[in-house]
Amino acid sequence: MSWQWFHRLGSPRWFYHNSARWLAWLCPIAAAVVLGGLVWGLAIAPEDAKQGNSFRIIYLHVPASFLALAGYYIMAIAGAVGLIWKMKLSYMVMKSAAPIGAALTFIALFSGAIWGKPTWGTYWVWDARITSMLILLFLYLGVMALQYAYHSIDAASKAGAILGLVGTVNIPIIYKSVDWWYTLHQPATIKFTSAPSMHPDMFQPLLVMIVGFYLFYAVALILHTRSEILRRERKTSWVRELLNEKNQDVADKKVGKS
Repeated sequence: MSWQWFHRLGSPRWFYHNSARWLAWLCPIAAAVVLGGLVWGLAIAPEDAKQGNSFRIIYLHVPASFLALAGYYIMAIAGAVGLIWKMKLSYMVMKSAAPIGAALTFIALFSGAIWGKPTWGTYWVWDARITSMLILLFLYLGVMALQYAYHSIDAASKAGAILGLVGTVNIPIIYKSVDWWYTLHQPATIKFTSAPSMHPDMFQPLLVMIVGFYLFYAVALILHTRSEILRRERKTSWVRELLNEKNQDVADKKVGKS
């Protein structure tokens, strides 16, 4: 079996050039799915019998929570690939995934607090699920901080990768916290071992939003990684040639307009 594809995928230059084609179709699909899910969930889905319209925040809260957890695994796996195979691109992906994951975790916590006020009568409780999600936010921020704590990019990447791997123990704790401990937080809405607890008219737009958020995450991660590639590879010949071509295109357009 040839591993050429694996090493090619680890090339910043190959990734940068090919990801432009991926974004050409991924961006409109992500936008269409997220917009469709929002309209379906916020305007078409029926009210909840007990929570009324306040339940609709689930269409933001649950997808953000899903991606906060999945994004951490992506970040940790990218760091592990960097540690094992010494691939520069994997470290760039790890660094790019950290702020996206932190933003999604904050959205999950903030939207949960808004949802908690009419449901529990308070914005915040120190229950197992919410506390472990807060720890997840700190882990993301820790990986981000380590990227700027060292003068050496290699040392910063290795430190971030190690913290990312250590922090993976928190992910199953988050997922199982509502089952292991008494908590105000409701049990998981989506389980692989049983049917969803939601009515299909409410559950279907939620699935659409989850898919849309995964697509959005892919777009954001690719864009952040492309930016990081240009920053780290700015002294290489291929990046200088690329920037010269873009500058020439801008100059030609200005001449054409004049």
